[in-house]
Amino acid sequence: MKDVIISIKSMQNYGFEDEDGIEFTTDGYYFMDGDTACISYAETAVTGMEGTRTSLMVNGDQVVLDRDGLIQSRMVFRPGEKDAFQYSTPYGTANLGIDTREVSQRFDENGGEMELIYVVNMEHAVVTRNKFHITVRQMGEKTNG
Repeated sequence: MKDVIISIKSMQNYGFEDEDGIEFTTDGYYFMDGDTACISYAETAVTGMEGTRTSLMVNGDQVVLDRDGLIQSRMVFRPGEKDAFQYSTPYGTANLGIDTREVSQRFDENGGEMELIYVVNMEHAVVTRNKFHITVRQMGEKTNG
C-alpha cells in the first residue's frame, strides 16, 4: 500500500443550466491487486462527508465505490448497466439507483486516473447527472501543467 496524493473533480447537474461541483486534493492510499486498482481516502468537510472513508476498486470497466462511516453506501458502476443502492446517513436512508454511461481508466502500479459519467435516480426519476474524475499520484510526483 502506497501513500498517494488524490485529486478529485466531481460535477453534478440537477437539470438546470449550471453545473455544481467540487474539486479538491487529499492524501490517501493506493495499491494494485492483480488487475484491480484499490484507492482509499478519508472524506473531509469539503465534501460534506467528514467522518466517512471512501474506497474504490477499479477493474477494467467496473468500479465499486464503498463508503463507510457517517455515510454508508456501496455503488457498482458498469457502462450501460443500472445498479440500485442504499445511501445511509445519520438523517435516514434513501434507496437510489445509478445508470452508468461511461467508465474510462488508466492505472498501473504507480497510480493513474479514472473518469465516471453516470446518472443518479430515485424512484425512476433523474436526480443528478454526474461526472467524476480522480487522479492518483505518488507523494512527491510532479503534476503535468
